[in-house]
Amino acid sequence: MNMTLSDLTHRSGLSVFDYLDQSISIPVIDGMQAQGDLLVIPYHLVAGDVRSVNHTQRVDVPLSGVELLRSAAGGNPHTLVADGGRCRWSSPVRDEALLALGILENDVVAYLIHPEHGATGIAPGRYVIRRQRERGTGGLFGQVQFIAD
Repeated sequence: MNMTLSDLTHRSGLSVFDYLDQSISIPVIDGMQAQGDLLVIPYHLVAGDVRSVNHTQRVDVPLSGVELLRSAAGGNPHTLVADGGRCRWSSPVRDEALLALGILENDVVAYLIHPEHGATGIAPGRYVIRRQRERGTGGLFGQVQFIAD
């Protein structure tokens, strides 16, 4: 079944801005994807750099969602949603690049939803969700900073 943005917002109780087309089908991707300042990366691509630690907490992701990151510019959250019990979020984790928010393991499609960006679907699998960064223009090599949307 194709999930529309309207279906997802109705089921989760989360909202998006009115200018987004509510009838659009949400794409489900099994590879790398981005949503604003977040990246979703298949775990096998970064397995040598990211791992759970002793204080990593694991939670089942409910349909009402788990807030992963609140955007700096407008305070809008990136929220992970799924049918509870079949999708697990683990955080904090150790990341050699210091960018990972956590590890997602899902047996069902999970969704990232954001008020400005709408939603993207994440196919079943294991993924690392990281912040994006960019190189600025200061100093000898430029200064690295997080992307904030």
